Amino acid sequence: MAKVTLIRVSKTYSGNNHAVRELSLEIADREFLVLVGPSGCGKSSTLRMIAGLEEVSSGEIHIGDREVTGVPPKNRDIAMVFQNYALYPHMTVYKNIAFGLELRYGGNFLERFLRRLMAPAKARELEKLRAAIPAQVQQTAQALGIQHLLDRSPKQLSGGERQRVALGRAIVRKPAAFLFDEPLSNLDAKLRVETRLELRKLHQQLNATMIYVTHDQVEAMTLGDRIVVMDQGVIQQVGTPQQVYHQPLNRFVAGFLGSPPMNLVPGKLINQDSSLSFIGSGLRIELEKTYRSEVLLDNTEERKVELGIRAENVVILAQNETPSSSDVSVVAKATIAMIESLGDSELVHCRLNATTQTTEKETTETNEITLIGKLPISDSKSKAVFKEGQQVQIGLLQKHVHLFDCDSGLNLQEVEQSS
Repeated sequence: MAKVTLIRVSKTYSGNNHAVRELSLEIADREFLVLVGPSGCGKSSTLRMIAGLEEVSSGEIHIGDREVTGVPPKNRDIAMVFQNYALYPHMTVYKNIAFGLELRYGGNFLERFLRRLMAPAKARELEKLRAAIPAQVQQTAQALGIQHLLDRSPKQLSGGERQRVALGRAIVRKPAAFLFDEPLSNLDAKLRVETRLELRKLHQQLNATMIYVTHDQVEAMTLGDRIVVMDQGVIQQVGTPQQVYHQPLNRFVAGFLGSPPMNLVPGKLINQDSSLSFIGSGLRIELEKTYRSEVLLDNTEERKVELGIRAENVVILAQNETPSSSDVSVVAKATIAMIESLGDSELVHCRLNATTQTTEKETTETNEITLIGKLPISDSKSKAVFKEGQQVQIGLLQKHVHLFDCDSGLNLQEVEQSS
């Protein structure tokens, strides 16, 4: 196995279409790294450049200690699993898995015959390796639970079984790195979960370097040791699943990761009477003293920002209810617009009042904003009290509040901590 390093790698298509822009990234040896982002963000182009299937417009790619920027795919010692499986329909499952090894260890009958004539010592060495292929295929098939399918053809298999065969064909070669291009997108929901678990177990068993591309944030969060969030060919954030979820560096990451996405409320950051407050869209919150106004306000008394809060950190209270925790700040009144049941929890959509009192003499009208709160279904209040159309109070767990600059999109808390 080996680490994979990308140094200022770019990909430009005809018409000056920049798919990837000066991307630099180091994937550690034996790491499971996930590239995630919306369609067209450049994640698949990045993977295909690592594989050698796309030409690099500029920059360098290293696998281990070797630069492979101009090396053909077959000489990069990588294995790739595609979205559409790409199995040979005329071959059995056994032949599909063994095919790459058979090519590596001697090729077809004519090639082996000529090698025996011209390089007998090399031919004997390769024959020993070929003799071990059946055992390697059996071992791989057993690890994937498809040993009973080895004599079948691909057309006799289900979608999940075909995916496992494609994985087996990659695994049996024991390459320096595995590349996965949305391999689970054609599977049904139940099979996706099962195959995700199998992939994670395989990574632990093989202790291999794996690079995985997906647009599914659930796959990214559950599979990756680290996640690379991309947008418009540029890396937005690199970190562990917990880091990118709880400490998003910018508004894009906050809005992309999470189901539902992070609530974002436009407004202003104001310093009044040595108190730092967020005001906007029917919501007002006095921020804790831990926030440094000189950093967040950038030497001004007022700044346009967006407040971000995850649904699980939104507390919904009855009109006359008092928060049970001092960590909860009651910040607005709202009307329940809709309740979505997810089985184990409910998503409560709360429509905020549109008018906010900013000062004694001034009021500001804003567009209608809806905050989503996530309540566990075990909480009896979520069923017995809250109904659509009901007037409620909105509370926020202030330690989980984020503030994003309207112009740059940067998370101001991260700027504050780095200053």
